[in-house]
Amino acid sequence: MIIRRRRALRGALAATIALTATAGTAFASGDPAGADRARATAVAEAERQAGGAPRTGALAVEDTPVETPTFSMMGVHKQTTEGYLYFPNREGGFDPRHHLEASYDFLADVIDVDNDKDGRGDGTWFLHKDGTLRYNWFAAPFDQRSKQVGTGWNAYRAVLSPGSIGGAKEADLLGVDRAGVLWSYLAHPEGSLTARTRVGGGWGQYDQVEGQGDLSGDGKPDIVARDKTGVLWLYKGTGDYKAPFAGRTKIGGGWNTFDRLLSVGDLDADGRTDLIARKPNGDLFRYSGSGSAPAVFQQPVRIGVGFQIYNLL
Repeated sequence: MIIRRRRALRGALAATIALTATAGTAFASGDPAGADRARATAVAEAERQAGGAPRTGALAVEDTPVETPTFSMMGVHKQTTEGYLYFPNREGGFDPRHHLEASYDFLADVIDVDNDKDGRGDGTWFLHKDGTLRYNWFAAPFDQRSKQVGTGWNAYRAVLSPGSIGGAKEADLLGVDRAGVLWSYLAHPEGSLTARTRVGGGWGQYDQVEGQGDLSGDGKPDIVARDKTGVLWLYKGTGDYKAPFAGRTKIGGGWNTFDRLLSVGDLDADGRTDLIARKPNGDLFRYSGSGSAPAVFQQPVRIGVGFQIYNLL
């Protein structure tokens, strides 16, 4: 299945690179929702050509649920503010970038999710710098929907979705507020969220919190957090949304050599979630997941250069 998807995705990327973004420069100064849709459309087109029309319902009987999805990586050019998509080549790196001809200077973060467990993204939260949270999804093949989920999300200095933290099908959201408190939100299929639940305080000691899927090999989504001395910590998922993570485990030090940590899921197609790390000089590294704790990651592999020109989302 991995080989089949790799070949299909490679062909899809070639077609997507040639795709003209529907946004155009008209979105450069006044249509954030339109720019969001343009990004979602470009991703969906790549996924469609890789594996058929976007999934909208339950998996087919013959399909096996995928617990380690793979997503694209987005960079916003620091000077032009235009967006660029990097699609995984399923061999541990990325294919040539796809240019989104729209300004994303309004965008604080973008969070892809795979709710139908087919290994591909089927919904996206867009967090705008003004605190607006929007959700884009496909209600039917080629029927893209968009809604505003809420406002005031700029109260959080970090927002992420490691997957379903409560055991339901849909991926949920986590937010670290500016007082260092971690909150959880359970998600519905159309992107709406429950009222938040307080997970705990003390998260202000971390300058980056990331995670996308299972890192420890137990089938539950985990996260990692880097403290201000450069030590990286693993928080294993529990499956209980009220207390979604167990006590922390030290992974190792020296992670302050990187200025950005993020995850797009399974980058090297081995069925395990990986971590991406960028150095200030723009060198990009992949830390492949080992599938077991505490040795969560394998040795780093450099997969790109020149990424200092982006704000990576």
